Amino acid sequence: EIPKVRGRPEGNKTVISNLPQIATTLRRPIEHLLKFLLKELATPGEMRRGNMVLGSKVNAGRINQKIREYAEEFVFCPACGKPDTDLKQDGATTVMACSVCGNRQVVKSKI
Repeated sequence: EIPKVRGRPEGNKTVISNLPQIATTLRRPIEHLLKFLLKELATPGEMRRGNMVLGSKVNAGRINQKIREYAEEFVFCPACGKPDTDLKQDGATTVMACSVCGNRQVVKSKI
């Protein structure tokens, strides 16, 4: 179960307080998840004191949707649907390897 984002607007910015918890649940580096979200949301942002600070107001539902898209692309095995995968560099390509069914698949999109 992917945790929902806990966020609040601060002026013209959005602060998400539980991105580290979400990254830990997905078993992915927070930098990878952050880079994906910033690209997909088309907004500047950074990690500051454990919080993700986005440079614009973004609806929490939209952020949750992008996190689900991230999980579908980089976490869940396309063969068995389990989240027990690891991302591994194989030269210039990134491979998602499933520890349950043994499936290995090249990750399509670059971040």
